[in-house]
Amino acid sequence: MFTHHQLMNGISHKVINNLKQQNVVGIFMTRQCILSAVSNHRCRHTHSGFTSNQLLSYTPPDWAKHLKMSPSVQVQLFQPFTPIQKWNLPGVPSDIEVCIKRDDMTGCALSGNKIRKLEFLLAEALSNDCKAVITCGGVQSNHCRTTAVAARQLGLETHLLLRSRIKDPCEVGSNGNMLLNRLMGASMYLVPIKAQEKTDLIPRMQQLTNKLKKSKGIKAYSIPIGGSNVTGLHGYLNGWQELLDQGVINRFDDIVLTVGSGGTAAGISIGNYLTGSHLRIHAFAVCDTAAYFHSHINETLDSIGIDTVRSEGIINIHEGAKGLGYGISKPEELEFIKTVAKESSILLDPTYTGKAALALTKELMHDRSKFKGRRILFLHSGGIFGMFDGQLGDTLTQSSGADPLVQNWMNPDSEPTIY
Repeated sequence: MFTHHQLMNGISHKVINNLKQQNVVGIFMTRQCILSAVSNHRCRHTHSGFTSNQLLSYTPPDWAKHLKMSPSVQVQLFQPFTPIQKWNLPGVPSDIEVCIKRDDMTGCALSGNKIRKLEFLLAEALSNDCKAVITCGGVQSNHCRTTAVAARQLGLETHLLLRSRIKDPCEVGSNGNMLLNRLMGASMYLVPIKAQEKTDLIPRMQQLTNKLKKSKGIKAYSIPIGGSNVTGLHGYLNGWQELLDQGVINRFDDIVLTVGSGGTAAGISIGNYLTGSHLRIHAFAVCDTAAYFHSHINETLDSIGIDTVRSEGIINIHEGAKGLGYGISKPEELEFIKTVAKESSILLDPTYTGKAALALTKELMHDRSKFKGRRILFLHSGGIFGMFDGQLGDTLTQSSGADPLVQNWMNPDSEPTIY
């Protein structure tokens, strides 16, 4: 009996590699066939006693098998082969072709890039007989929300350390990702907004681990910010193989993504490097500096045994997306998100993809020298629940003015205004 991983590899290499030259619709149809086959296969497993938290054997892609510290197990949590679609991104020069990789479609409550990493991180937690997971991020952290949902699905307790400007738990509210954290029953702890991972968060996580062991007799598994470590790296090494199967080498010149913790950027750039560096990788930073993220990726390269290249040689880190700071939106950014939704139906979040996409349009208008060509693939890393933190709703209400989208038509004898 094949594992899910073996089935996916078999189908992808046998079917998709024969279709790399086809258009987006062809690739999308292939994805549907794959998901149908996987769905049928998983149903047979379920009938014979398969459970969602059963550990699956993991083997890295052929080009990554030599890497050190590779995980041996994973759990299946998301829908693979998210589609690649043409994207009419407002503000892009007319001679530039932009497409979008829809990793915002990896699931519903599990939407986004973090779930790819969690397939390996939570598998490691289960394999070590842990009954709880501890992780950290901002109050509206997509990673924390995804961890809470996935951990609950696997029967694990979730404990979240949330950086917050608000000290009173009663004032935090239940908007956006916080609503899902609460619905999942996650235990949340507010920590200072400027708490550093190594000096502030990791000691608290260890203290919480000890407390859970002493008070409840259970082991806890700690996950770093964004799930960005060597184990989580394989989420986007596998993600890179998925992109190869979708023909990105022949279809695009550049790949653009958002970087907030460094894990996705590391996986994509290392995957590209190990398979020939055919594309140029760009990451738009929404926090910290280029030096910080290059340092993170260099540490990752050292850990997995790659000493032939440095981060600076495999990825461009753009610093123009931060704006007023992490999680703080400017009116221009919120207006851009509104425009993109109205003109292309793509939903961007205020913290990550909205800032990165806006910065990309500005970069393309003013300086194309960093880009390899005119065919660009934007990796949508999710974050839709961050749209509901209140900021965007206020912007929409305030900008309606004399051109309202909502009208009073209580009186049937009156006539509505058509815009």
